[in-house]
Amino acid sequence: MSTIKKAIIPAAGFGTRLLPATKSQPKEMIPIVDKPVIQYVIEEAVESGITDILMIIGKGKRAIEEHFDRNFELEYNLQQKGKIEELKVIQEISQLGNIHFVWQKELNGLGDAIRYGRFHVGNEPFAVMLGDTILESEDGTPITRQLMDHYEKYQSSVVALEEVPQELVSRYGVMGGRQISDNGLYKVDQWIEKPHPSDAPSNLVIAGRYIFNPEIFNLLEIIPTGVNNEIQLTDAMRLLLKDQDMYGYHFKGQRFDVGNKLDFIKTNLLFGLKRPEYQSDLQAWIRELAESL
Repeated sequence: MSTIKKAIIPAAGFGTRLLPATKSQPKEMIPIVDKPVIQYVIEEAVESGITDILMIIGKGKRAIEEHFDRNFELEYNLQQKGKIEELKVIQEISQLGNIHFVWQKELNGLGDAIRYGRFHVGNEPFAVMLGDTILESEDGTPITRQLMDHYEKYQSSVVALEEVPQELVSRYGVMGGRQISDNGLYKVDQWIEKPHPSDAPSNLVIAGRYIFNPEIFNLLEIIPTGVNNEIQLTDAMRLLLKDQDMYGYHFKGQRFDVGNKLDFIKTNLLFGLKRPEYQSDLQAWIRELAESL
């Protein structure tokens, strides 16, 4: 049995890259086909064996709380109309896990958001899962579960990595290290937040999933503000390297960052093609569209 049962999901940001859609609704509630992004993240956590989830939210995020709470009026209405399948679907949402919420008073960066989970986590290892990022593995095993398995073996913090073109590394936290196994595991020797491409130690970047030992909280309390004048999680990770081993896992699969408009459109199309009830019609429409262009 895994020792990791708790996860922190930061979901307090404004989502400015998706304006105007996010002016009055959280970016985490933007739908991918028929489910909000945040539900995919919660489902990954639960499938990984996480039982206790703390979501860090901010102003305008009340819709996230309501989505994972029961709606008795809606349930009654669906039952009266005999829409049993729809009723089952929405009831399952409120049964996904023990989900708690805390409000981030000011938006001071990802590192600051993680600090809000200290008393929820206590002295236990825990997962961090970004609320606007969907990850899918090639073999169907949740990426967070794979990270947890690596943690159980090494008892050290481990971070999911993806490979990006060198010219894009300045958008991410970048890992430097050496590969220690054929399955994509790296021993980390440095983290750099948003480096210039010429200064990046690799093109392997943080992919929105982490497993941390609780000592990370002590470091988040003492680091100064960094890039964009915010508390950067990567800066605390760099300090953690001085006292503990850290690992990066280049997973086999795909990352869907739905926090920008183009990737949001692509993700909806790809996820629609995965759905049996839409697949053939959607494929036919794409072929017709391609021929008409």
